Amino acid sequence: MEWLARQAERAQRKVSDLPSPCIAVCRMAFATGLCEGCLRTLEEIKAWSTLDDEGKRAVWALIEQRALQAEAAEGDAP
Repeated sequence: MEWLARQAERAQRKVSDLPSPCIAVCRMAFATGLCEGCLRTLEEIKAWSTLDDEGKRAVWALIEQRALQAEAAEGDAP
């Protein structure tokens, strides 16, 4: 998930035309309610096309947090 955190960091620095986080791995994890590919909720996925750049940047910030948390959790696993 480190690569996704780096992608999120780069996307947030863009002034406009923020890219979609979708990586075509579209599976929702029942336990987390997040897409296994992009770490977005269904609500975030559904709203993406109507969000302005500020809204997209906010979603990218959440993705970055989630990716870093997932990375830390994987490091804690035996």
